[in-house]
Amino acid sequence: MSRVIDDIEATLRERLQPESIRCRDDGDQHIGHPGAREGGHYHVRIVAACFAGKSRVARHRLVYDALGSLAERRVHALAIEALAPGEDA
Repeated sequence: MSRVIDDIEATLRERLQPESIRCRDDGDQHIGHPGAREGGHYHVRIVAACFAGKSRVARHRLVYDALGSLAERRVHALAIEALAPGEDA
């Protein structure tokens, strides 16, 4: 696992207290992409109570706000699956 993935998971665990979280590096799918040099491409699937009753946009904002400067400095693209408990069937 990469250091960035470890940092993403640790930060989201601390700030959003998820029931579960999985992060993967999708960088190999973006080889040659112009932005690939400025940061990685990642996918995160997170299940947390703080997403209950919130829109998809609001959930994504919570994730980006939690990641803060980590997302700005080390992530070029982040695909997010943000679910409330019970939605992860």
